[in-house]
Amino acid sequence: MQPLSTPHHRTRILPVLLGRLALTALIGGVVLSGLVWGGVIDIPRHLNPFVPLRIADDVNWLTRIKLSRLDGDTPQCLAVLANSDVSYKPVADRVSGDGCGLSDAVEIGNASRALSRNATATCPLAVAWALFDEHVVGPAAREHLGQDVVRIVHVGTYACRNINHRDQGRRSEHATANAIDIAAFVLADGRQVTVRRDWEGGDQRHAAFLRAVRDGACTFFDVVLSPDYNEAHHDHFHFDMGSYRACR
Repeated sequence: MQPLSTPHHRTRILPVLLGRLALTALIGGVVLSGLVWGGVIDIPRHLNPFVPLRIADDVNWLTRIKLSRLDGDTPQCLAVLANSDVSYKPVADRVSGDGCGLSDAVEIGNASRALSRNATATCPLAVAWALFDEHVVGPAAREHLGQDVVRIVHVGTYACRNINHRDQGRRSEHATANAIDIAAFVLADGRQVTVRRDWEGGDQRHAAFLRAVRDGACTFFDVVLSPDYNEAHHDHFHFDMGSYRACR
């Protein structure tokens, strides 16, 4: 009499079972997606992968995915800005042959907090900025400093140059207004927290606030560079929406 099950027999059955489980999971996922898409199942919008990004929504793992969808979809990107408290206006395209220029950019006036001056930025960078301003700056200031930030001091977005102002090398994300540099935060009581003075300064609350801001920025921007990165960033944060990922 042959045994009911042999190692060889089990080896052949296992792929079949795994295949059936995978097919069942796929069908279930398709059905569930259809029910969510069709509105049969009502879930909170910030947990719904099919609804567009909204700045005011709670942040979760879908936020980053929705933000990435805006790259190359200017109408949807502008719709996100239009449904926020960001003041902006479109900027005419200006493309040069040397790797610099503007495409589908906007000029940001203010978001939840005032900017020290208007900033020209790609639309995805503007949306990332609005998310950062809404969900990072205010909560970090209230937690570590007991008050809010009323103005953010930036030191540039668009500049036709290479990385770190080198004569040779790759163009900076600033060359297409896809980056912004931040030097300081003005508090409600008029004091300033600056990257240059307070990153390693004597006030531990200021230092903790700056690190919370740096860490929170990594949720929305592709590249976040601080004084921890190199000496060239000793006095400012660099945020961009480039093709790399870094949080330093």
